[in-house]
Amino acid sequence: MIEQIVNIDRMEHTVALFGNFDENIKMLEREYGVAILSRGSDIKVTGEIENVSKAVRAIESLLNLLNKGETINEQNVRYVISLVEDSAEDKIESLVTDCVCITAKGRPLKPKTLGQKRYIEALKNNTIVLGVGPAGTGKTYLAVAMAVAAFRAHAVNRIILTRPAVEAGEKLGFLPGDLQNKVDPYLRPLYDALFDMLGAENYQRFVERGNIEVAPLAYMRGRTLDDSFIILDEAQNTTPEQMKMFLTRLGMNSKAVITGDITQIDLPDSRRSGLVEAMRVLKNIDDIAVIQFTEKDVVRHVLVQKIIKAYEKYYEEGKHKKTL
Repeated sequence: MIEQIVNIDRMEHTVALFGNFDENIKMLEREYGVAILSRGSDIKVTGEIENVSKAVRAIESLLNLLNKGETINEQNVRYVISLVEDSAEDKIESLVTDCVCITAKGRPLKPKTLGQKRYIEALKNNTIVLGVGPAGTGKTYLAVAMAVAAFRAHAVNRIILTRPAVEAGEKLGFLPGDLQNKVDPYLRPLYDALFDMLGAENYQRFVERGNIEVAPLAYMRGRTLDDSFIILDEAQNTTPEQMKMFLTRLGMNSKAVITGDITQIDLPDSRRSGLVEAMRVLKNIDDIAVIQFTEKDVVRHVLVQKIIKAYEKYYEEGKHKKTL
């Protein structure tokens, strides 16, 4: 057993580090099997030498975030723990320097993981980006944020968001209303992200002016999309023919972002996914980037990360085949 001291300059940082009911510190104690106590301006960490070293590195990384004006919460504590395991905790500071967009409520939106940071950099530096990974990694939300930032900077004149109208195991064709009412359920995640960035009133005004268009993928056929930031969401549910159609809509001064999760393909009759094929076909073309997220980039509830890992293990072991 050893003891190591971490000095904290500001008392409010100690309070923020520990969190409500010491929840942040309790996470670190459970993870590393150490005891962490506050003594004035010092934090004392006691335990086995390797575990104490990791806990101290995690604490110092969290203090660096506090020094940069960030708030400590369960998500970034968990992420710092994962970075310490990879000896990459020094990279955490790079996340707080990138403000992607200011939301309608005045909140600066920043990448929360290194995977999200790579995604943002790819969106800035490439004309077409494929963002592929599990649910909860911010693929769609960050793409919409980048689209709004480009629109506000007058880099593009239109934001176009689209997704294939494929049901996730449910039949929605008998919903009441006109065609727009029927397709709205498919497009709801895109609306939600736009409302967050622009506010409902601004969103409606830009829609009426034609600056924002949210439509099913079928509406894209035959068009040339100039001066636009185009997002294709849920792209795992496109066919190869639909994906090719979408990619060839790209016009002058436009960007395209394609997002999807290849573990959640809802195409009928085991049809090939256009996203899976596009990842293979486009991987070596300049000005096209393929960014793959992992479960470490999940920024939703901690259980989402655990669920994804459990399913990955289940399918890797082939257990699903034994029940067929």
